[in-house]
Amino acid sequence: MCGIVGAIADRDVVPLLIDGLKRLEYRGYDSAGIAILGDTCVRRVRRTGRVAEMESAALAESFVSPLGIGHTRWATHGGVTENNAHPHISHGELALVHNGIIENHEQQRARLQALGYEFESQTDTEVVAHLIHHYRAQGASLLQALQTAVRDLDGAYAIAVIDQRDPSRMVAARMGCPLLVGLGDGENFVASDVSAIVSSTRRVIFLEEGDTAELTREGVAVFDTDGTPVQREEHLSDVSLASLELGPYRHFMQKEIHEQPRAIADTIEALMGVGGFAPELFGADAAEVLRDVDSVQILACGTSYYAGLTARYWIEGMVGIPCAVEVASEYRYRTAVANPRQLIVTISQSGETLDTMEALKYAKSLGHARTLSICNVPESAIPRASRLVYHTRAGAEIGVASTKAFTTQLVALFTLTATLAKLRGKLAALQEAELLEALRHLPGSVQHALNLEPQIAVWAERFSPRQHALFLGRGVHYPIALEGALKLKEISYIHAEAYPAGELKHGPLALVDKDMPVVVIAPNDRLLEKVKSNMQEVRARGGELFVFTDADSQFGESEGVHVIRTPRHVGVLSPIVHTIPVQLLAYHTALARGTDVDKPRNLAKSVTVE
Repeated sequence: MCGIVGAIADRDVVPLLIDGLKRLEYRGYDSAGIAILGDTCVRRVRRTGRVAEMESAALAESFVSPLGIGHTRWATHGGVTENNAHPHISHGELALVHNGIIENHEQQRARLQALGYEFESQTDTEVVAHLIHHYRAQGASLLQALQTAVRDLDGAYAIAVIDQRDPSRMVAARMGCPLLVGLGDGENFVASDVSAIVSSTRRVIFLEEGDTAELTREGVAVFDTDGTPVQREEHLSDVSLASLELGPYRHFMQKEIHEQPRAIADTIEALMGVGGFAPELFGADAAEVLRDVDSVQILACGTSYYAGLTARYWIEGMVGIPCAVEVASEYRYRTAVANPRQLIVTISQSGETLDTMEALKYAKSLGHARTLSICNVPESAIPRASRLVYHTRAGAEIGVASTKAFTTQLVALFTLTATLAKLRGKLAALQEAELLEALRHLPGSVQHALNLEPQIAVWAERFSPRQHALFLGRGVHYPIALEGALKLKEISYIHAEAYPAGELKHGPLALVDKDMPVVVIAPNDRLLEKVKSNMQEVRARGGELFVFTDADSQFGESEGVHVIRTPRHVGVLSPIVHTIPVQLLAYHTALARGTDVDKPRNLAKSVTVE
């Protein structure tokens, strides 16, 4: 959830570090810092707050160096203070940045204090810096000291280290947290995300679990857990600088909301290329894996979990097999019953979500061999650990509150549903043609929903002074109500909850009064009349309704009932279209309240800690 960038070159790397940290700031923005090699000691500048504040301090202190590391932090151990900010330094000689959590840091701290080391922070990270320094003092090289130190650590880490006594190299290590190496011409880089170094190189090596690496200007050497030299495949990243720029939009969230028609079109492009719902969309041996699947278990967190809840309605309704959806952090710690014919589906935007990765490992340890990852970053850890993969092709998503990743996940899950139905003889050729046609029209329907933005912005002005809100939906649209409530609370800080509309009278109705806005997802489907009855229960208690419905539904506005119509009802794909208005409502409400839309407090984009 933090960001790392490091560089070794024949030029001044400080501008590269600062630029990289700005691109990584969505991963953590409690504090930021850089460390470089000076004439006699490691020089460091750190500031709480945003990267821009640290940048000003670095410029004021005339930081220049061909070797350095940087970090932007999302606090775990220790509060948001300058002493707790990275990089951490040991004896003025060795500097280190770290993502992850060291679980045995207290034992290591006591050990190091007994050896005479003094600590200035509350973090688990400072332990690692002193530990590497300790092994250096015993005569180990920088790489050897790192490799020895990580054997003493329990937990997850991505680490980059520089040492004043060895100005010709930088070393790095990875376990449980993403870390990659960037390859340049006479210069090399390390980063937690390719976006940090894309202005300098697109050639990257993704470090595997337990890898350590040594970077010089001339080259990179990678070693496995045992310290044996290994070759890791070089990739050419498809991340472009243009995708990381804000362009004409006020925020990345707004940009990414408006990119959804293109992201959805890109996600279904492969489907159209093979002319239908074919197993090979998910991998070369997908037909064998999927053919006799008798149930599905979906594991995910946050927004991805809500995508899974939506898919449950599709899978059970269209395929006719059981589908369970579970929060990954819960699944990994309970006693699960293994079923060799069950398909395990993990969903993650980044492909590095720690809870989801650990849940996948747990499922595999139970004997589950049928694994599928739905992910936006195909080279990331979760897809690499899965037998099958579906790449959502949403493009870079910078805003912390997920938008286009969610809708493309829904497209991927619908594709999986239709493919399973076809394999089981539940999808006739005519039905398949109709569903493909509906998908072809989906980007246009999403664009029509985006055109409602001015009307939704007016609603947002009414929402902005409120402190609480309820979201209601029924059937396959209940997860969209959950997603709407999550978006509102994430970026506007308005407390919001979502319920199945039929559950209203079983408790939540007690909260309804004139000050509690109630948002209703009410498409023109078979449950519309039921939803209307639930709306009457709200109006009878003086509640104010904000209703998202379809152009072909038969209901209008009245006192206390505000209505916005999305395009005509698009059938089974309706949840995807109805996601757009709740995203826009959250965005414009946050705008009206003056919150930090792209970087909401206490949250970070890629959750790589437990």
